[in-house]
Amino acid sequence: MTHHDEGKEIQVGKKQEVSGATEHTRSGPVFIPPVDIFETENEINLLADMPGVKSDNVDIDLRENTLTIAGEIEPLEQGEEEDLLVEYEVGRYFRQFTIPELIDQEKIDAHLSEGVLKLVLPKAEKAKPRKIEIRS
Repeated sequence: MTHHDEGKEIQVGKKQEVSGATEHTRSGPVFIPPVDIFETENEINLLADMPGVKSDNVDIDLRENTLTIAGEIEPLEQGEEEDLLVEYEVGRYFRQFTIPELIDQEKIDAHLSEGVLKLVLPKAEKAKPRKIEIRS
């Protein structure tokens, strides 16, 4: 039995896999990182959940209005031990957004801590609301 809560389905715990909309050159599963986006007058903040990804393995690309986030999950170090339980899937995270605002690309700040990518996209001066002073 399935019931919908206002059209939003929340899947807990399972990484969501991308189904072939974008072509990928590498093999292995591709996951959609869950993302929160907050907007203020001066900037857009984005939080992406990407467990297992090191900062060296994250690519962030903003061209025209498209923001692309990609991250690679490296396999855990394998020694002589036998795997009893592996819930940690190796693969890639991939997500694209359309950013309607003009962003000051020089001032973008990205920080990865404990599997959460925090991206601060400052709005360009002309995109900020401005009060026009009237000179008399």
